[in-house]
Amino acid sequence: MIGAWIGALLIGISLGLLGSGGSILTVPVLVYLVGEPEKVAIAESLGIVATISLVGAIPFALRKEVDWKSVFYFGIPGMAGTYGGAALSVFLTGSMQLMIFATVMLLAAVLMIRKPKELQVKDKQAPIWLLITEGLVVGVITGLVGVGGGFLIIPALVLLGGLSMRIAVGTSLFIIAAKSLLGFFKYVDVLAKEDLSVNWSLLVIFTLIGIVGSFLGAKASQFIPQQKLKRGFGYFLIVMGVYILYTNFA
Repeated sequence: MIGAWIGALLIGISLGLLGSGGSILTVPVLVYLVGEPEKVAIAESLGIVATISLVGAIPFALRKEVDWKSVFYFGIPGMAGTYGGAALSVFLTGSMQLMIFATVMLLAAVLMIRKPKELQVKDKQAPIWLLITEGLVVGVITGLVGVGGGFLIIPALVLLGGLSMRIAVGTSLFIIAAKSLLGFFKYVDVLAKEDLSVNWSLLVIFTLIGIVGSFLGAKASQFIPQQKLKRGFGYFLIVMGVYILYTNFA
């Protein structure tokens, strides 16, 4: 079990270092290191990600670095999408969900590895319906496979919502927390219908270790070049994604 606790710490550290993308490690750690069933791991991932994101969002709120209008326009559709994705999960096997998860992981890897393009704040905000649509789509992905989706939310808030990068990060943390929490509670109901249940003690311990790790990662991020870190993490995600696809196709 020591490997699992180290995994939980790495989840938190990666979240603190990268700001987004780190939560994508949660499901593989729970499945391959802890041995949780796929659907249970996805549910627990949502609970862990929701709590860590909420804790991380509080300092941004205190500094008034959260755009609450974007939380509403992106977050409410995101919550609806997450609830719907969690409800749809009953029609998929755990193996199918992991294959979708691996595909999302590879997408995140590509976004992290490719040559960075400076996100420019637009003078004119994109139509609200576009922000709502993106929130809904990302929410469905969250509900299906248990990832927060920060690697998609932050660019959307900057490019479509017209937010600065720092405001987008703080805003995205509240959005991730809200939709992940709703998805988690829906999954508790989904699991009950399949005679499965969340391991609450595991969830609490993972969350606490992850929160500690996130603070350590945030401190370390001041001394590590972000782009090199993201590219390295991206290559790691490719290896993980290919492995997950291989083990579930086999």
